[in-house]
Amino acid sequence: MLTWLEKKRLASWIIFSSTILVVLISVTTVIFPTLVLRSFGGIAEYSGISPFEIGILAYPVLIIDAIIFGIMILYIKNKLPQLLTNSIRFIFNFEVSTRIAFLIILIILGGYVTFTISELSTPERWPDYYLGIKPMIEKWTITDSDSKYVTDFLLSASLHIFGNDKVIPFIASIAMLLVTYLLTTEITKKRFAGILSMVIVLQSGIFLIYDKSAAYPNFWVLFYILSLYLCYKKWPISSITFILSLLSKQISILFLPMIFFFTYDSNMPKQKKILIIAMYGAITFLGIVITLVGSEISFLTNTELVNEFQPHKFWQAFNAISYQLRFDGLIWILLLPLTIGLGIASRKKIVHANSILFLIMGAILSQPFLAAFTVMSSEPYRFMPLIIFCAVGVGVMFSKKTNQQV
Repeated sequence: MLTWLEKKRLASWIIFSSTILVVLISVTTVIFPTLVLRSFGGIAEYSGISPFEIGILAYPVLIIDAIIFGIMILYIKNKLPQLLTNSIRFIFNFEVSTRIAFLIILIILGGYVTFTISELSTPERWPDYYLGIKPMIEKWTITDSDSKYVTDFLLSASLHIFGNDKVIPFIASIAMLLVTYLLTTEITKKRFAGILSMVIVLQSGIFLIYDKSAAYPNFWVLFYILSLYLCYKKWPISSITFILSLLSKQISILFLPMIFFFTYDSNMPKQKKILIIAMYGAITFLGIVITLVGSEISFLTNTELVNEFQPHKFWQAFNAISYQLRFDGLIWILLLPLTIGLGIASRKKIVHANSILFLIMGAILSQPFLAAFTVMSSEPYRFMPLIIFCAVGVGVMFSKKTNQQV
């Protein structure tokens, strides 16, 4: 019979092994963009397609990751020059005061708003906006049966209050940066880690493409990340923000299992964990009942589910990650070293190292499974959670908060 500690270690190894496998396949799609499709049947016709054609990001990712791994190995073996070793230790131990953190955040957000606010006046670039979203929000009411209630309400409010449907999506993106900071600071107890995670999100190409989009706003991601943060701060409200995420974009349901593990992996008091898990268990049960009872209700609005798993679409969507995140070179560079670093942190009992690994794996797999069971196509904006989880994961690497501190 395994002890509690042995079960914990086994769970850590399973999560790390599963995540590293998913990450390695993902990185392979960057280095050899057609290898996964050729290997697993994602391409119907193979003629003229080389499985070992090098991707555009292959050399930067390989070279920089090799340097990072080299430094990691030399640091662990204490083979680096003392000056460099001391510099690395200083960075990982560095912290800022509350006042300095506030000023830094104010400067970062002030610069972001100053340099991007002019984009509010630019036309929406996505055809979906003109085909369905714009007509919907111009005459939206809460009784619209095809409505994504929270998203359409907020877009309609933005249009009618500010005369511009991009204003509230812009405010939501700013709020998402702040919540990323708060979540990282809460789980690491380091303000510097929170600032670093916020900067990583802010530099993301995906974030900067969709931060003011009325066609694909970040409402659902904001409410989901907020639900994770509120598990710590105000746990009864956490379920409300998750439901808001679900009513903003119903694919949030794919991220529900991650909340259970995030709660389990935390260093909250046991009674609080039980209450949170019970609360989300009730939401899950209610969702199943509604889906079974409703005659035309699906957990994916306006989406047709298929009767069986479609492996070719699964691998096509998996492979699509390489070009959907083509403007996020930093994420590709960080992904593999971060996964290994979080695995090491998990061995050191750093709080939430395991849950961030689970969140990263879930965010990567969400699109392939969505494509395999529905007629939905893969879209870049759905990887916004992955970018945030990677950013928070980098912050966790600076944490010294262990499960022994419960």
